[in-house]
Amino acid sequence: MTLALGSPDAVVIVAAGEGTRLGYGLPKAFVPVAGSTMLQRAFDTVAAAERAFEAVLVVPGDLVERVGVMIGAVPAVRVVAGGASRHESVRRGLGVLSPNTRRVLVHDAARALTPASLIDAVVDAVELTGNGVVPALPVVDTVKRVDEERVLETVDRSSLAAVQTPQGFPFAELRAAYDSVESEHTDDTAVFAAAGHTVITVPGSPAAFKITTADDLVRAERMLAGEASLRTGIGVDVHAFGDTRELRLAGLVWPDYPALDGHSDGDAVAHAICDALLSAAKLGDIGGRFGTSDPRYSGAAGEVFLSATLSLLRENGIEPVNVAVQIIGARPRFSARRLDAEQLLAEILGVPVSLAATTSDGLGFTGRDEGVAVLATALVRAVGARAQ
Repeated sequence: MTLALGSPDAVVIVAAGEGTRLGYGLPKAFVPVAGSTMLQRAFDTVAAAERAFEAVLVVPGDLVERVGVMIGAVPAVRVVAGGASRHESVRRGLGVLSPNTRRVLVHDAARALTPASLIDAVVDAVELTGNGVVPALPVVDTVKRVDEERVLETVDRSSLAAVQTPQGFPFAELRAAYDSVESEHTDDTAVFAAAGHTVITVPGSPAAFKITTADDLVRAERMLAGEASLRTGIGVDVHAFGDTRELRLAGLVWPDYPALDGHSDGDAVAHAICDALLSAAKLGDIGGRFGTSDPRYSGAAGEVFLSATLSLLRENGIEPVNVAVQIIGARPRFSARRLDAEQLLAEILGVPVSLAATTSDGLGFTGRDEGVAVLATALVRAVGARAQ
């Protein structure tokens, strides 16, 4: 977790609103989203950022104790009671921060799915420019100015942006702005601008939408369900150098090296990838699926196993997302052909493949140049009804 007492960067998470439109009968930030409250998810996202933050959680007064239990004894986190308005709640949150704070973000707990990378991008921009910073997305719909039901005019959307949180600021300037600007504003950059300061934008994220209605809640839970469908798998394969055939490894032919022993062509990279994909999909392993007793795979190229594995995944409602491979051995030298191997494997699998190679510094059978060991990891996604 990147929460640190005394950090020059701080975040105030505002969670004191009622949020009656969700219809749960409790403050919006405490409504569960796929088993965890919005406030917990917003807090976890800040904790996952690369920057270290002090954090202030602004919550309804009668829930201060409950939130304290939720976060545990974390010195870098304070919980304070909110005020009668958002303006007052933010002002109270700013008021408990250390005077040594350099930069501060103000974040709405209702934007519970905001990526940690966006949090880092906002505070980086504040540090770089010294301005107020707000994430913004372009307005894609046609916008009309209306009077009740009557359309008055079409608004030029090229100069419009939909803004999000977290919004970032130099701390001293924002605190002074909240102390001097008495009128209510819809967001923190408006308070900052009303005090005469400059606000700039950084690209926002579609995931940072505000959960306000029941439909928004359904959208958030569907997005989280998609994340939950991701699975990882690991595959390992080892082959010794043997006969006089040309070496086939990572789908490429290496004419200056002896082949690896095996029932098939001995392509340990392809075999490790198959095992990783099968493992992630909970479909067994390459030995159980394409065993040496099956004559169809005698001398078969690695592409045959990769294609057959892909077919198995698709039959079971699984699709690959990406693959990473680590080759361990004294030879062949992969550096000159690594990109070719990555491109070939990516074309076969239809997903990005990264490949790296190393030696074992003279240790073990790979160090004695007796063979090659390969480790592969795979990320897959369950997309069909048949996925286990």
